[in-house]
Amino acid sequence: MLELRKVSKMAGGGYHIHPTDLTLQRGTLNVLLGPTLSGKTSLMRLMAGLDKPTSGTVHFDGQDVTGMPVQKRNVAMVYQQFINYPALTVYENIASPMRVAGKDAATIDREVRKAADLLRLTPYLDRTPLNLSGGQQQRTALARAIVKNATLVLLDEPLANLDYKLREELREELPKIFAESGAIFVYATTEPSEALLLGGNTATLSEGRITQFGRTIDVYRRPLDLLTAKTFADPPLNTIALVKRGGSFELNGQPVLTVPAHLATIADGPVTVAFHPHHLSLAALPGATPMRSRTLVSEIAGSESFIHVEYGTARWVCLAHGIHDIDPDREIDVFIDTRHLMAFGADGGALGAPVELAA
Repeated sequence: MLELRKVSKMAGGGYHIHPTDLTLQRGTLNVLLGPTLSGKTSLMRLMAGLDKPTSGTVHFDGQDVTGMPVQKRNVAMVYQQFINYPALTVYENIASPMRVAGKDAATIDREVRKAADLLRLTPYLDRTPLNLSGGQQQRTALARAIVKNATLVLLDEPLANLDYKLREELREELPKIFAESGAIFVYATTEPSEALLLGGNTATLSEGRITQFGRTIDVYRRPLDLLTAKTFADPPLNTIALVKRGGSFELNGQPVLTVPAHLATIADGPVTVAFHPHHLSLAALPGATPMRSRTLVSEIAGSESFIHVEYGTARWVCLAHGIHDIDPDREIDVFIDTRHLMAFGADGGALGAPVELAA
């Protein structure tokens, strides 16, 4: 078990990581999700012992390891900027942690070839890293982390340099690989979709603070505050400032949305209503509410289209399946499924009961 107890890191007179409590169990996959500069890499460096916290302590299996250097910890790390030994072959790069650990030749060969097969590196085992593509070098670094059998594995956006097909395959395979090891895995990403694909647990970060930690699907479906909901949304979360009055949400004194059952108990008054782009539809689905809007731009991305619209002063994105090339400044109806609405108060805290529908 890894525990961060009131761990902080200051730089330039301010907090880079605000005082943080976090407990990670063995055999779990834990995602650090947040935009660039939210503190993901800094938090991982504190976990590994590469940096010493300004305050607080780091504990592993009950032992205070705060001052213990990374060389004395059983940690494996893979960065987006891959690191390999340039003079060694791919085979020897992968084998290096096992050689240091004194493993026998048969075990080393078996584990190297198993990892190489998984990461599509078998044809390149005799090459040196300088004779590999960037993606192949990253896979070599991943393979070395897999065979090290570390108790803490830190993966800092490790798939960013891989091609789309391999990235999707590894997103499916990595949780299976890691679940069998009993290690603690920490995986940093800027992509909410990647966190959902990996599963496990997720900690959302913003400006050096963990805003929420829990099962990935729970954090996504039941954000405790608006900041967490925005962090866990790509395309960006749609929001609008409304006033709840009885059974309606009003805009400028006019009812625009019916309050769904899971938000019926919140007090009357100003609220921020939020919903994901895939809950805004171009089609008149049963029970959905039409919202007369003005189109701003259409972005076609293969089998999906992102339709940017303006409703009053709010700007929303509608994620629609298929190709939809809608001219700018055209008035159209977009439809909101109110069963998926979230509501947040003036302090940003979530209001009402959790949304129980699949999100």
